[in-house]
Amino acid sequence: MNAAPPRLEPETAEDAPLGVVAVRALCDFAARTGDLDLRFTPSPSGSEGVAGHSEVTSRRGAGYQRELPLSVVWGGLRVQGRADGFDSVAKRLEEIKTHRGDPALIGANQRALHWAQARVYGHLLCEQLALDGVDLALIYFNIDTAHETPLVQRHSAPELRAFFEALCTRYAVWARAERAHRVARDAALRNLVFPFAAFRTGQRALAEAVYRTHSHGRVLMAQAPTGIGKTMATLFAALKAAPGNGKDLGTDKLFYLTAKTPGRQLALHALDKLTQADTPQAIPLRVLERVARDKACEHPDKACHGDSCPLAQGFYDRLPAARQAAAQGRWLSKTTLRQMAREHSVCPYYLGQEMLRWADVAVGDFNHYFDHGAAWHALTEANGWRVGLLVDEAHNLIERARLMHSATLAPAAFQALRQAAPAALKKPLDKLQRRWAALAKTQTQDLEVLPELPGEFITTLQQLCSDIGDHFAQHPQDALDGPLQRWWFDALHVLRVAEQFGEHSLCDLTRDGTGRVKHPALAIRNVVPGPLLAPRWAAAHSATLFSATLAPMDFVAHLLGLPPDTLRVDVPSPFAPAQLAVRVAPHISTRWSDRQASLTPMVELMAAQYAAEPGNYLAFFSSFDYLQQALDRLQHHHPALPVWAQARGMSEPERDAFVARFTEGGQGIGFAVLGGAFGEGIDLPGRRLIGAFIATLGLPQVNPVNEQMRARLQALFGRGYDYTYLYPGLHKVVQAAGRVIRTERDHGTVWLLDDRFARLEVQRLLPAWWHAPRMAQDPPGL
Repeated sequence: MNAAPPRLEPETAEDAPLGVVAVRALCDFAARTGDLDLRFTPSPSGSEGVAGHSEVTSRRGAGYQRELPLSVVWGGLRVQGRADGFDSVAKRLEEIKTHRGDPALIGANQRALHWAQARVYGHLLCEQLALDGVDLALIYFNIDTAHETPLVQRHSAPELRAFFEALCTRYAVWARAERAHRVARDAALRNLVFPFAAFRTGQRALAEAVYRTHSHGRVLMAQAPTGIGKTMATLFAALKAAPGNGKDLGTDKLFYLTAKTPGRQLALHALDKLTQADTPQAIPLRVLERVARDKACEHPDKACHGDSCPLAQGFYDRLPAARQAAAQGRWLSKTTLRQMAREHSVCPYYLGQEMLRWADVAVGDFNHYFDHGAAWHALTEANGWRVGLLVDEAHNLIERARLMHSATLAPAAFQALRQAAPAALKKPLDKLQRRWAALAKTQTQDLEVLPELPGEFITTLQQLCSDIGDHFAQHPQDALDGPLQRWWFDALHVLRVAEQFGEHSLCDLTRDGTGRVKHPALAIRNVVPGPLLAPRWAAAHSATLFSATLAPMDFVAHLLGLPPDTLRVDVPSPFAPAQLAVRVAPHISTRWSDRQASLTPMVELMAAQYAAEPGNYLAFFSSFDYLQQALDRLQHHHPALPVWAQARGMSEPERDAFVARFTEGGQGIGFAVLGGAFGEGIDLPGRRLIGAFIATLGLPQVNPVNEQMRARLQALFGRGYDYTYLYPGLHKVVQAAGRVIRTERDHGTVWLLDDRFARLEVQRLLPAWWHAPRMAQDPPGL
């Protein structure tokens, strides 16, 4: 057996002044050419890829070295990585790629990138072992059939060196500019000044806690009242900490993650103020706004490859100029990025994805970092970035993460698909149909929780998805948005969720209830996202989760899987109890059985409060149906009272118009759904909003699904009812009430319209700065 090659010691910063670049990152930057090609080829999941690599390397004999570390310094740039495997007897270096389907369908641009990575590893190996050449083997391993397809090329050391140096020459120019940018950025951030004359009360305490957290690479839960400027405080502090100090290396990037569009806009506004983006004194900070692909796409009727979309054709040939312009422009909002993309005829969405590598701050939705296969997390791990996370309105992450890690396969859509699917897919579709029918025969009740995943069904679904992927690769026109593509995406999501199934989730079968559909829906429902989120916290250098509603903090920490040493801070409210009159209406019950009886006393109370103090109010309800009933009753009894209402599926302009009705001198009542777009994240200071009516405790509906979740949470944490119903509901209530008092000059009234708000166990969960809610036996003015 040949001895293992010596490992090179890591080079010092003096050896590599241009920094370190991974082999894959170098090739992504400098070796890609031609079209953007995202044809629908089936691909393994991350864990399947790891298992596939292990399977291939386990088949090799003596002298085979796995995960071989290689490193070379060239022109002040250190290039490093781990080669998949090296046969020291045959002198053959292997680059292993897992796949599904026919390897001949792997795109030419993707295959070229794979060969580029193999050649770079080949050069590093030749340098490290002083070889005059090496056999390079690109191994495509089909994870479904366990078949290897080897492609072998012989390269001399001079050939590999020339290829490597050409890539490094291209990358080094960019690396020098990036190094200069980082030095200028860090110098500016060390001198960053808070953009207002003074901190608000409580804002400085929050900023100090965030600064300490990000300076020491910790995780922080920060509860702070609405209206103190949490967005500005957290961004200012995290940016001040970014350059690091003697003990901490600082952060490469800051990810500001939000649940809703208003939160993203508030963050961009704060960053604009902090960086003075439109002034000669602008701080050299690259800020990137990321939106969903369907909101950035210029050609939604075309597929993402050069034969269909003009912006995909030659994308990588035009990308360097677009990337350079974007890097110099620095402020990369959705609008700015779109304009730059148009000027260079590239796809704005994928230009934004490329610029994530070079941004200092990225602002986007939770899913960019926490979802299955989230690009921000994947790039963080692949590139070894030191990332700071700011998680805005973090209480929303619990339900959002549950949705990310849950999936449902509905029988109705599948049956419709079978009728219209291509003939080539009939056999695998029929096989899944038989598996589904067999599963239905085991069901004994309308909602049946299974003790484990139905293994045969999942295996058949995997094969069907592979067959559909092969079909799309051979018939790309069928991959345009349609029933087959949409169902395929849903099925792939089910498989991704199934792969991580465990005690944190439930798997159940649910009958249609109408009798029209024979087969049950198969659902995998995440109950506790914590075990699935824990690796995301571990991948970040530091993180701050902040919200006005993180209490009880054990509840949030348990469900989000935060580290045991997570720091906690509860910032006292700057507001005086006298600013907010909190009143309970014990004569009203909003329980389902009492809804109709509640309408008249509710609207009479609202009208009396409005008559006693005219102005702008928000009224929150548990559902659109309840909202509409109350609105109809109010308009019938008090037709002169101005009202406007949230509607289902409002567009962004419609939501803006709803908020615009709350003017400084306006009067009327806006009707909204608790927990919806207007229950948090909107800022209506002064006389724009003087009161709120909250006609619900916000408790989730008692139904078989929630009862199963309650049972699982009871088993895990011993607080099933509180974790399922009480805490999530009251979070929504406190958020909605927080719209009323936004500054230390505001005054207002909050009406809690349900007798259960008088209970001590409920009042203990309300903000401490509220006076004990006053009982009102009669409506105001009566």
